Amino acid sequence: MALKLSLKPHERLVLNGAVLQNGDRRGVILLQNKASVLREKDIMQEDEANSPSRRIYFAVMMMYIDEANAPRYHEAFIHRLQEFMGAIRNPDVLTDCVSVSRHVLAREYYKALMLCRKLIVYEDERLKNVPASLSAGVGEV
Repeated sequence: MALKLSLKPHERLVLNGAVLQNGDRRGVILLQNKASVLREKDIMQEDEANSPSRRIYFAVMMMYIDEANAPRYHEAFIHRLQEFMGAIRNPDVLTDCVSVSRHVLAREYYKALMLCRKLIVYEDERLKNVPASLSAGVGEV
């Protein structure tokens, strides 16, 4: 089954590690086989990985788009996930963390990324009432 991507003008995507950019008009790409694809909205720059959940997302994203170096990113992922889970008390979020880990172990990186988004939302909700000067050192997320 083909994957159909509708691209906005100038939208970027990563396809098997290569950055592609659409031209001046809307475009459609049909992928006929399995490939690692991330749309621009799902791509996180390293400097944007500035919180525990975002560091988890970044490590998973790198495993997905740079599978040749996945073992290196996997170590960072494990470390970040353990830190995050050590600070969480919410059982639903802990369950999501376990699911992220299972998807990573199964090399289902895109599914793991989508669950990481839930972790980011949870973390953002927890930190929105914390003054910026304190949020870097918050122990309970």
